[in-house]
Amino acid sequence: MRVSLRVLTLALFVVSPFLVSPTALVAQEVENKEIAGIGPTGPVKKVQGDFAFTEGPAADAEGNLYFSDIPNNRIHRLSASGEMSVFVEPSGHANGLMVQGGRLLACQMDGQIVSIDLKSKEVTVLAKEYNGNRFNAPNDLVIDRSGGVYFTDPRFRAPEPWPQGKEAVYYRSAEGEVKRLLDNLPAPNGVILSPDEKTLYVIPSMQKEMMAYPIEGPGNLGQGRVFCTLQQAEGRDNGGGDGLTLDSRGNLYITSGLGLQVFDPQGKLLGIIRFPEQPANVTFGGKDAKTLYVTARTSLYSVEMEAQGHTFPGPTK
Repeated sequence: MRVSLRVLTLALFVVSPFLVSPTALVAQEVENKEIAGIGPTGPVKKVQGDFAFTEGPAADAEGNLYFSDIPNNRIHRLSASGEMSVFVEPSGHANGLMVQGGRLLACQMDGQIVSIDLKSKEVTVLAKEYNGNRFNAPNDLVIDRSGGVYFTDPRFRAPEPWPQGKEAVYYRSAEGEVKRLLDNLPAPNGVILSPDEKTLYVIPSMQKEMMAYPIEGPGNLGQGRVFCTLQQAEGRDNGGGDGLTLDSRGNLYITSGLGLQVFDPQGKLLGIIRFPEQPANVTFGGKDAKTLYVTARTSLYSVEMEAQGHTFPGPTK
């Protein structure tokens, strides 16, 4: 099955974590071939546009979706009934988000990781510095079963010189201890755990090789390996990824210059799902976790899938 969407895209300037480029006024047609057992099962739909740069989609168990608009310094909420509203402003230039129970964890590119109460909107700082210096600009995060948080800290939006001097991946334990895990990747960006939480995937923005690390214990990583190599857009030979999500079978959906590149748990490319704008991040949402929500430059998109998203259990004690 092939599904398509034709849209008219206005001229825009992407304010970077990733690319800075003007796009002309063009009509784009997006055609997607269904990936067996995965989807999509319907057309790509624009939920809403006219944002500055969308990122960090995160769904809750009730079917609500949260996502950030970095330059406009806001976190938006799309309710299960389809109502759009501003959840938090200012947001600390929030980027990656994750809902866990009654709180929303956020990477504030202004230099810290916070927890936001979904009802009161009270903000609690979880981590704001390492070795006495603020973080560069936290980008993405994932919560493990012990209550710890893995997060990336590249240089995008960081003041000069970079406060940490290195781009890195960190772990904040449930007790509040912060540990640097990696500092040898160019622009570590997306981060997520495998469904069994035995592997940490790290998505660099400035190399085509996507990385996987065995987890030997909370906040302890083994030797990394190349999980997969991204397909490249025409004219590029080392373009990286951005955000990612995974389904209940452990397939990974990595945003890239070509769209969502879908890989099985062994790193085999299953197909590419394309969107009218270059995607920055993605998550499964909706009441049955079978809707892909994609933040792509100035817009939020959705597409129905056969695959069902993985739900992280979060802290189990």
